[in-house]
Amino acid sequence: MYYSSGNYEAFARPRKPEGVQDKTAWFVGAGLASMSGAAFLIRDGQMPGDKITVFERLKLPGGALDGIKEPKKGFVIRGGREMENHFECLWDLFRSVPSMEIDGASVLDEFYWLNKDDPNSSLQRATEKRGQDAHTDGLFTLSNKAQKDMIKVFLAAPEEMENKRIDEVFGKDFLQSNFWLYWRTMFAFEEWHSALEMKLYLHRFIHHIGGLPDFSALKFTKYNQYESLVLPLYRWLLDQGVTFRFDTEITDIDFHLTRERKQATKIHWVSEGTEGSVELGENDLLFTTIGSLTENSNDGDHHTPAKLLDGPAPAWDLWRRVAAKDPSFGHPEVFGGHIPETKWESATVTTLDERIPGYIQKICKRDPFSGKVVTGGIVTVKDSTWLMSWTVNRQPHFKQQPKDQIVVWIYSLFVDVPGDYVKKPMSECTGEEITQEWLYHMGVPEAEIGEMAANSAKCVPVMMPYVTAFFMPRQAGDRPDVVPQGSVNFAFIGQFAESTRDCIFTTEYSVRTAMEASYQLLGIERGVPEVYNSTYDVRKLLAATSRLRDGDELHIPGPDMLRKKLMKKLESTEIGVMLEEYGLVAGKK
Repeated sequence: MYYSSGNYEAFARPRKPEGVQDKTAWFVGAGLASMSGAAFLIRDGQMPGDKITVFERLKLPGGALDGIKEPKKGFVIRGGREMENHFECLWDLFRSVPSMEIDGASVLDEFYWLNKDDPNSSLQRATEKRGQDAHTDGLFTLSNKAQKDMIKVFLAAPEEMENKRIDEVFGKDFLQSNFWLYWRTMFAFEEWHSALEMKLYLHRFIHHIGGLPDFSALKFTKYNQYESLVLPLYRWLLDQGVTFRFDTEITDIDFHLTRERKQATKIHWVSEGTEGSVELGENDLLFTTIGSLTENSNDGDHHTPAKLLDGPAPAWDLWRRVAAKDPSFGHPEVFGGHIPETKWESATVTTLDERIPGYIQKICKRDPFSGKVVTGGIVTVKDSTWLMSWTVNRQPHFKQQPKDQIVVWIYSLFVDVPGDYVKKPMSECTGEEITQEWLYHMGVPEAEIGEMAANSAKCVPVMMPYVTAFFMPRQAGDRPDVVPQGSVNFAFIGQFAESTRDCIFTTEYSVRTAMEASYQLLGIERGVPEVYNSTYDVRKLLAATSRLRDGDELHIPGPDMLRKKLMKKLESTEIGVMLEEYGLVAGKK
């Protein structure tokens, strides 16, 4: 396997790998990583779909990419997925998956046209004082010291950031800036999370720094992620003959391990209460999703709080059993053993009459029933003790959603502190109480909050114990390589496998690990798309620098005469032209 960029590789069709007709493939988990891996085996590896089996403990595919209507509770979305134009592996996949919305189009075509016609942006990124504009005004408010902290982290070797927390490498100035407010609420970073992951994110998305304050960097699907991404891919895989075995929990995997060679030899499972297994040979390829950010998620309802489930966790327990067999299989406890630091809660509110949508429109400055971009991303309540954020995507967010209803997603980073209106932690609140807290911060008169929360909405809270587990401080080796050294027939995929080229908590990362795994194990002669190289593009770096300085020009120290002499020399060079173009120095007088 190798990495590539450019059209020469992007549009090439690999030849059929030798011996593929004699191979079978087994996938543990039916999330995006597994489904993507199956698709790459079929499309690029020319493996017959009927040679592929996907095991899933739940009763439907999609993993963390969800969106469902619970008959007695209402619509539920545990989280949303923010996407961008440089998710190279994701779009490589979905160019080949037929759209369910537009005849003759791919999912990529559908997504591309949608975001061309209705580009994303936010008209009010943050509020305070009960629905008033927080006037972050697109500014990052980074002091010179905070800027120096960022440069130090950006230029540091990755090894310097291993096992360090964000608040160990960034000072108070940075942590009190608008930049950190935008960043932490957009990506769900906490101060105790990994400085290494923070660094990787800065490198990965440096080209989108300018679009952080108004979310113009982002793109979204038409409907929820299940209906827009999972369902088209699932149906395409079924059409290719792929077998999905739901209600099947993989309990263990056997290996034959030597210093030079590693082979998976047996899969053990419990399916509908009955134990089973299958023997694996060299031609049986095994792709295992390890860990899970949505494992042990628990739904409450409008009158019942969500529960924190900290007991047995099948996805994590499987990784623990596997990891105990070889040091190269990773260290799951680094990520899955810190529930207090990795949990947070989200809630899905469905409006039932015209009253709440009016308050939404007042804040987002758009008609929520227009079918177009509404909030354009999360609106963060800057002075919320929960640090609450909420968003309204294009409506309807579900195909079966009534036209007079709006579906809202809410999440909070601080779930164990009392609210500002509901004097209870979010983790102890019913859906109705979470709705009350949200309405309070929307500016609904206090005398109307109780009745409106009871009758104008229904809310489903969801507690997720492991939702930011991959952000815990770590070091090299804590995540296993996608294909461990010496492996002849197995790979690890998903958010907890190690792909050094990219950063986690993205749809792109799941697809990238699946692509790397399938290309390596099957010997597919096509390059895996390289991560977009903005971190090596001086133009992107200069543009980001200008925005991070809130447009403030560079101040060159020393006597005025010396500065003028230096600038005169720079004016006639490419460097001077770029510094002027990106607003870092004044233009010619």
